[in-house]
Amino acid sequence: MARNKFTLVMLIIAVNLLTSCQADLSPITAGIDMRDLSENRMAERGERPSRHDERPVAQLSPARPVEEEDARSSDCEANTVDSLLASDTSPVKITCSVKLPAGAVVTRQVLFEGDASSGSTLDCNGGRLEGDGPKGDGGAVLVKSKQQGGKWSRPSSVTVTNCEITGGVRIYGLGRNGEAENVKKSSLNRNHTAFAQSAAPTNITFDRVRIKSSGTAPFYVSPGATKVSLINSRIEGKSRVTAIYLDAESASNRILNNTFDIATAGREIIAVDGSADNEISGNTFNTALNGGVFLYRNCGEGGTIRHQAPQHNRIEGNVFKMGCGKSPAVWLNSRNGNRSYCFIDPSHPFGSSLTSKDLAQDNIVENNKIGGAGDEAIRNDDPSNKVSRNSH
Repeated sequence: MARNKFTLVMLIIAVNLLTSCQADLSPITAGIDMRDLSENRMAERGERPSRHDERPVAQLSPARPVEEEDARSSDCEANTVDSLLASDTSPVKITCSVKLPAGAVVTRQVLFEGDASSGSTLDCNGGRLEGDGPKGDGGAVLVKSKQQGGKWSRPSSVTVTNCEITGGVRIYGLGRNGEAENVKKSSLNRNHTAFAQSAAPTNITFDRVRIKSSGTAPFYVSPGATKVSLINSRIEGKSRVTAIYLDAESASNRILNNTFDIATAGREIIAVDGSADNEISGNTFNTALNGGVFLYRNCGEGGTIRHQAPQHNRIEGNVFKMGCGKSPAVWLNSRNGNRSYCFIDPSHPFGSSLTSKDLAQDNIVENNKIGGAGDEAIRNDDPSNKVSRNSH
């Protein structure tokens, strides 16, 4: 009987010890999959786990080291700089961020083309761009879309800064101007404005540049381009046409804090031709003898229907020095069908085919200072336009 009691006591002590050991081991075994232990014991016996027990192994793609990305970017910049400074005459396509050596002179056309150029930056570091492109596609700097497999690939988020540009800048999508074949074909459809804008460059910035022209328009924003900015810059020289042209179906562009010291041959400094929702503010027009900013819609020219009207534009806080000129500093509805080509576009129930009127409406012209203007410093014939607090 005593032996049985002794045995029972020993069993109770053993159970307590075992429970205590398991508790002590729990922090150690917490991260262990017991199936692994089972598989190890099976391997020791020469057995294989059943297919049901096998667990798939996740395949992880190796992450690209940051150093590799930096090296690729550095290689792109170095190769692009070498190409820009070469004596070749063909255009150089920019697809990464590039900074030129101080005082560099580039004699090749700078090209931002398609989505491959999106996100690129060219910092001239005070250098000069004086190249030109092939006939029919000229300009020291060209920002353009291209067709790929029936679709349009466009550049976006491009910046050009700290440059002296000899010649001109052209930004275009469907075509270089309103009479281009693809623009004309698209204009026959009701959704022309939306399509032209979806195909054209967007979010393009020229900051702290100096453009000197000797004949062509120094800054041309072609049909459909949106969110193009020219800021803190200077345009000088002479032009056979305007200094800036905002073409049909373009929109939401910004012309801010610039100085215009350019002679235009019988034309205004800035033409807003069927372009909407733009801001033209804080600029100084030193030689606006033939007019400052004119808003109109170039009805029917080249057989292209212009859809969008020059509406919802803001012209504020500018300084116009008119000299001896008698043209207005700002003219809203400057044509209104007063052109022979207004009636050569196809007959369709929309846009300039429906009416040759400019329809420059709901624009704001405020807080501008105008010196030396004639009797009519600001010309407006539509009551929807807000014209106030201008001094002359």
